[in-house]
Amino acid sequence: MAVSQMVNLLRGSVKLEVVGAFPERFLNLCAQRGVAFWGVEQPDSRTLRLTVAWTDRKGLEELAERTGCTIRQRGKKGMPPFLLGFKKRYAFLTGLALALAAVCVLSRFVLVIEVEGNESVPSQIILSELRRQGLRPGVYGPSLPVREMTNEALIRLEDLSWMTVNLHGIRAQVVVRERIKKPELLDKKTLGDIVAKAPGLVERMEVWSGDPAVAKGSIVMPGETLIRGSVQIDPPQYSELPIEWMAVRAMGKVEGRTWRTIEASIPLTAAVKTYDGEKTTRWWLSILGRRVNFFQNSGISYGRYDKISNVWELTLPGVGALPAALGRETLRSYETQSVTIDAVAAQAMLEVQLLQRLHALLGESGEELSHSFSAQERDGLLTVTLTAECREELGRFVPAS
Repeated sequence: MAVSQMVNLLRGSVKLEVVGAFPERFLNLCAQRGVAFWGVEQPDSRTLRLTVAWTDRKGLEELAERTGCTIRQRGKKGMPPFLLGFKKRYAFLTGLALALAAVCVLSRFVLVIEVEGNESVPSQIILSELRRQGLRPGVYGPSLPVREMTNEALIRLEDLSWMTVNLHGIRAQVVVRERIKKPELLDKKTLGDIVAKAPGLVERMEVWSGDPAVAKGSIVMPGETLIRGSVQIDPPQYSELPIEWMAVRAMGKVEGRTWRTIEASIPLTAAVKTYDGEKTTRWWLSILGRRVNFFQNSGISYGRYDKISNVWELTLPGVGALPAALGRETLRSYETQSVTIDAVAAQAMLEVQLLQRLHALLGESGEELSHSFSAQERDGLLTVTLTAECREELGRFVPAS
């Protein structure tokens, strides 16, 4: 919308139709009096249509009589005629004034708090600390000591390096930057050996510090030393000095094939819920973190029941969720009965879980080469065994005693 159109909308305008023998004389008198007009149209020789400002509409009937013309109002628009239409609607005007006042006042209170820039530090921890410093839904925004509040929060939240709070009406934007952690340095002063963490066949070795205790192709058992934390120091040539050993921290990489066996069990009978039709519904309302229950604090007569909760939050477009919510709790009574589980489905579920456990044990550096399953039922219990051939890192560091 152009600036002139906006000005005309705020000050208001009236569209008139002037009919007479010489309507041009009416325009001349308007120009002499300083009446602003625009949008002049002439459908025929006796008719003129024009638009004048709302404040200049008075006295135009007199000018029309002086020129022998008749004037008729064909429309009006803008803020003044809109407000004039509610001149006698006192209740509506009062409500409009109160609504405008409420918008002006409520826009100074913080209702929505958003956290941006965090990845490893949960937003709830940041919001909890800021709440201790005074930033919470319902607080008066201009009264917040933003600088002191953020400085104190940074002291308590060691994982953050920077924080600022920007107030945008009812929304508080919390922008943070997380601290870059220092990399862990290897403590070379701690001496020790690298030993096998699982039985396996050594396929590849890289010794960075220490002395290899096994060779490629060796079969090792858990706890067996792979790289000794010592280095042989040979005496000078042609001397009769003895060979010496220097203790160091064993470092290196030992890769090999391993064979892992993992088991998991599940009973072939389970208790299943059967709802008996009895239920209770309870409502509650939460405003600015304060909950109001619309039910009495009476006990539940059901022996066993499920609680189903539904929450409806109040949201505004472009703002998000406001600190107001309506909740409903539904309590459904049930009884339990024992049923037989499908053995095939149970075995398939255990196989998936065993593979997940195997991959967690291997980590990112390990690799599964092949696997097989075996199942056995005994005394109402299904046991599934996973046997897998893998390639992984065999060694782990053990400090010297």
